Amino acid sequence: MNRLLLAAYPSSYRSRHGQEVLNCLAEAYPGRSCPPPREIAALARAGVRARARAVVADTARPWWLDGIHLAALALAALALVPYLQDVYHWALHIDPGQQAIAFHFSGWYPWADGPTRTRLLPYGLLPLGCLIALLRGRPWIAAPMAAAMIWAGATSGGRTLFGDEGMAGLSYYGLGAPITARDLVLSGMLCAACTVLALCRPSRLRRRSYRWLVPVALAMITAGGLHITSVSPLFQRGLALLEIVALLASGVATAATGDRRWLVPVAAVALVRTQAIVAQPDAFMQAVPELVGLLLLVAPLPALAYAAQRRREQALVE
Repeated sequence: MNRLLLAAYPSSYRSRHGQEVLNCLAEAYPGRSCPPPREIAALARAGVRARARAVVADTARPWWLDGIHLAALALAALALVPYLQDVYHWALHIDPGQQAIAFHFSGWYPWADGPTRTRLLPYGLLPLGCLIALLRGRPWIAAPMAAAMIWAGATSGGRTLFGDEGMAGLSYYGLGAPITARDLVLSGMLCAACTVLALCRPSRLRRRSYRWLVPVALAMITAGGLHITSVSPLFQRGLALLEIVALLASGVATAATGDRRWLVPVAAVALVRTQAIVAQPDAFMQAVPELVGLLLLVAPLPALAYAAQRRREQALVE
């Protein structure tokens, strides 16, 4: 477990100080394979700060370009989350029947049993392909997929390529109202971000390892294997917790470096969420009051901006 905690730190830090950290943990907590929760939180916080400083130290790209890249990644992940189960079942040729995500029939692929109406591909392939392309720094591949998301959401009725299931029905909540594929704000912002990245010398973009897809694959296996739908309370709580952790990590990184690149993805997600709340004020997640959900979306923005400005002032004084 101690070695697993070191994964929060960048590889350069682990190579220089990894063994030292392990020795300190072994001396402080002899005979324990896992430190107390307070120590785990402190190590995770320090790891986020170390990674943030390493990112800022890399001057190969401006902060705003990296911020737009992070925003595009966040939006692609946000669009993919409701369809993890769908893509998993399609890839393994599984017909979930009544366990399908908000589908009102079970025959939803050519090879599935059920009514005659079918569709050829799951909508979730579009945000998944977009996420993979963005991770590898290839926005010219992600931009057409984001444009296809707009087309699929705008022309979902009567189509057999992606169909209209999972788009006209419920999608996911998280920290706000449900968002469906027919709500084009999310796909439109994703397409705009990918287009900007494709026009701004994509060779300067950060290329991340395929290992970042491991959590996505695990979430897909869990959602598909256990038939966890997007309207399940377990799904809703898990997504809300994930978004809160991401907001906290953005705050820690901004406070540690004074860099504003982490404001861009937070602002993009907050805009999408706030638009959904305004458009569907009566469709909030019942477990989260409306006012609390709205505050969780909007409050981090001025707080992060203040943390960045304060850190910059401290750096100038020093």
